[in-house]
Amino acid sequence: MDMRMNIKVGIVEDNRGVRESWARLVAAEPDFTCVGSFSNGEEALGDFPRSQPDVVLMDIRLPGISGIECTARLKAILPATQILMVTVYTDNEHLFEALKAGASGYLLKCTDREELAQSIREVMTGGAPMSGSIARRVIEAFHGTPASPRDDSGLSPRELEILGLLAQGLVAKDVAQRTGLSYQTVRVHLRNIYEKLHVHSRAEAVAKYLQTKPPQRL
Repeated sequence: MDMRMNIKVGIVEDNRGVRESWARLVAAEPDFTCVGSFSNGEEALGDFPRSQPDVVLMDIRLPGISGIECTARLKAILPATQILMVTVYTDNEHLFEALKAGASGYLLKCTDREELAQSIREVMTGGAPMSGSIARRVIEAFHGTPASPRDDSGLSPRELEILGLLAQGLVAKDVAQRTGLSYQTVRVHLRNIYEKLHVHSRAEAVAKYLQTKPPQRL
């Protein structure tokens, strides 16, 4: 018996061919249901509060408001919805702006169908899927990061360590194994990090901390 959850997926992509391809992918997966497919952010924002998707595949370049702005607005309305940016943009500016807006993952449009489907499942279990080259940029953002916390963050060295591992895409269980801490202890640290940074998700915490290193320094 298949015990996997049913994941409600929304799509925001202006290219009809790509949009229909993503819709076919969603329809082909037994644990996915497409709850809305839109060519622009305005229509998506008008519908998603009703359909409440679990995961949204979001393009960046859209007519009207950008995918990044749409992400920020959607997270304000539906904070539990996980947003995967799927785009052709590989530059630091778009990457970090998307993370700051609340995206939980960043994939390139060259990502194959199997990996895209797996990324949708992964983000629902606490992961932060990213294409390899994109993940490398995020990891590099922490190279040379000062060991002491920012004056206005109040994060301890251990919390900074955990935040760095989160930025690499690790989930709480993996962080516990990497640091030698118990899973429950890691969860306590995560709650403290969220409180200190005034955020509600890992993606928001990582994005806010990455602001300490300007993208152009990569």
